[in-house]
Amino acid sequence: MRRRSRKHRHHCKSGQHPLHLALVLLLGLAPPVFAFERDSLPPPLTPEDFLPADPAKAAIGRLLFYDKILSGNQNISCGTCHHHDFGSADGLSLGIGEGGVGVGPERTAGEGAARIRKRVPRNAPGLWNLGHRSVTALFHDGRVSVSDLYGNGFNTPAEEWLPQGLDNVLAAQALFPLAAQFEMAGNPGENEVAGAVHDRIDKGWPIIARRVRAIPEYAEMFIAAFDDVTRAEDITIVHIANAIAAFEITEFTNFDSPFDAYLAGDETALDPAQKRGMELFYGKAGCSSCHSGPLLTDHGFHAVGLPAFGPGRTRAHDPMPRDVGRMAESDRLEDAYRFRTPALRNVGLTAPYGHNGAWPGLREMVVQMLDPQAARAAWSPEKARLPEAPLLAATDFVILQDRREMARQEAAIELAPKRLTDAEIDDIVAFLHALTGRTAKARPLGRPERVPSGLPVD
Repeated sequence: MRRRSRKHRHHCKSGQHPLHLALVLLLGLAPPVFAFERDSLPPPLTPEDFLPADPAKAAIGRLLFYDKILSGNQNISCGTCHHHDFGSADGLSLGIGEGGVGVGPERTAGEGAARIRKRVPRNAPGLWNLGHRSVTALFHDGRVSVSDLYGNGFNTPAEEWLPQGLDNVLAAQALFPLAAQFEMAGNPGENEVAGAVHDRIDKGWPIIARRVRAIPEYAEMFIAAFDDVTRAEDITIVHIANAIAAFEITEFTNFDSPFDAYLAGDETALDPAQKRGMELFYGKAGCSSCHSGPLLTDHGFHAVGLPAFGPGRTRAHDPMPRDVGRMAESDRLEDAYRFRTPALRNVGLTAPYGHNGAWPGLREMVVQMLDPQAARAAWSPEKARLPEAPLLAATDFVILQDRREMARQEAAIELAPKRLTDAEIDDIVAFLHALTGRTAKARPLGRPERVPSGLPVD
């Protein structure tokens, strides 16, 4: 966990001399409660903390983000699951990808031959502040990360077939929903993108690039924005991904919340409940042991025991509908059921919560983190926000019947229970809402009314 240096390292957190603490322990008295320290707070964010984004490229990325031309069957865009109306997420526990109809909680599973065959295995995360320079890994399992392993700057599922020239980890990440069968590519036999991806993950990207450069409006914009594009034929999937990344950085960088004002020196920015919640968050409740640093994340992976359901993101040759988290990427047994710590700015806008959206509200998620095993026991399928999909209903919760798998997941939980009063939990929730930016709902670019392909905009 990254923290600024402390001025009084010879004192314990409670402010007591170590000798006093030793006497307390020796006499069998209750140990002191660790108190909140102002020095434990992160420094204020500044624009220099974020990657630069070219405005002309971001303008292209805004259109591409909402253009269904990037999907195999031309029926879903990035913005369908990361929509402005839902805080850059979709309001669902598990998304309805390719084949669905509508947006957000009203999205349906589709009809007839086009209906979905599988739910998206994980919750669509918000995109806030992913352009921060500390972000080096993305997806819930971190399967896209900055690395020299394959000579292209990143460690990804595409391995050495990832193209060269991607500007940052956001651009690398943007390529993978395009190649995912149940997200945007579609099923083999339905379109040429899906068929190509079925052969090898990188084979669909040139097809998508050809679609984009065939549209004169896009071609003109790319030629104006990119120095290495002088004609439509020069546009590649790398230019497309870099434009989308520029848009995401421009659009979803936001740090003007009450908490940010407090960090900048305004002692009145937080109301009493929010301030008490902050002190609990950084003190007694221990939330900051993982939600640390400027984005309120340690960028690590932890097993917190969220209730299990859905199709799971299974490993190769694993027939069970389970999600083993980071282990699927690292192949290390100790990473089983660990997921990336989410950043928390604007967290109040991106319900439901958890890697599978198990909890519909912030308070329920806080309770989960305070006592994971009790929360798992109290959870019921009604908590999940899952649009009806009759063909999938029989398998949505089947993993709960596997007692051995449930025991494995519970044994992996890293968090020890903490006892807080209802009032203290309410204060923590109040603090989490103090992380919502004043301008979070007034984005600089916003959702376009139209896109150059002429396809409908969700």
